[in-house]
Amino acid sequence: MTLTAFWFIVIAVLWTGFLVLEGFDFGVGMLAGRDDTGRRVALATIGPVWDANEVWLIVAAAGMFAAFPSWYATMFSGFYPAFVLLLVALIGRGLSLEFRGKHDTARWRRSWDVALTGGSLIAPFLVGVTLGDLLHGVPIGADQEYAGNLTDLLSPYALFTGITVVALCLLHGAAFLALKTVGDVRERAVGLAGRISPVVAGAVVAFAVWTQVSTGHGGADAIPAAVAVTAVAAAGWLIRQGRDGAAFAATSLTMAAVVSSIFVNLYPRVMVSTLGSATDLTVTDTSSSSYSLRVMTVVAAVLFPVVLLYQGWTYHVFRHRISRADVVTPARRTQASATGPPAATGNSDSQQEAT
Repeated sequence: MTLTAFWFIVIAVLWTGFLVLEGFDFGVGMLAGRDDTGRRVALATIGPVWDANEVWLIVAAAGMFAAFPSWYATMFSGFYPAFVLLLVALIGRGLSLEFRGKHDTARWRRSWDVALTGGSLIAPFLVGVTLGDLLHGVPIGADQEYAGNLTDLLSPYALFTGITVVALCLLHGAAFLALKTVGDVRERAVGLAGRISPVVAGAVVAFAVWTQVSTGHGGADAIPAAVAVTAVAAAGWLIRQGRDGAAFAATSLTMAAVVSSIFVNLYPRVMVSTLGSATDLTVTDTSSSSYSLRVMTVVAAVLFPVVLLYQGWTYHVFRHRISRADVVTPARRTQASATGPPAATGNSDSQQEAT
């Protein structure tokens, strides 16, 4: 395997890891509870991990810049409006998680709830549209410059990929809430997951068929699509059986297979041009020098296990289920301030409010 192929795989893994890990965060943000306490419970499930999950997006973009600078330049300049909106969505979502619990007024919380829901919906949609555009194609000139406009980014396939990713995030988030909560919050998550799982499965099947038909690839290239269809069907069944851990694993596998199917069908290209295959961007045309790739490989071999270890440790520490009794409500906070500091329970407001 060449270093260019290896780093294409690394980039694909980073984008896949981002949507698998941040995908359930997005889903929880869209599905957070109806009442304030239920919403606090939902947000407490992602409070310790959401910011670490976003690291995968940063590393994916940085890896593209270092390993495939021409790919990075063409993609980030051509998709600039979408990426600006993506940043706004992620910033608004992050601020809502940080500041929602800073005041106890209902208007304050509702305002941040809107930012949380909107950001959690817009961000995965834009990421899905971007990945769909890579495979479906956008206008790229012979100079490797983006030659289109905003409407060229909104092809039917790219839009449907964005919708599919959002639908998967909803199911993924519901499965995560079912795994991490107890009581009525878990029951609502299970019920919602059971209702939307057929719709999500239909979207995944349509995406898989559209991807294979539009690319004309078969054989091994169709394996990720087949895995996605199988996994999403299994997820729906496991949710109805009450097997929370297995259901969450199935939704994780579905998301990973959907993203992988795009990169598998894309290789050895990194961006498809609608102006003809002669102007497609490939791993060879866009990669850094072999020396740069060797240095990056050594650095990645040292640092990547460290990232996996600290994220794994975080998930292990915060592995327990959360109930309504674990969160700090405004009434309990007021009572605590009147009677003095509460005994240490390991559940601070910052932890439970996802700060």
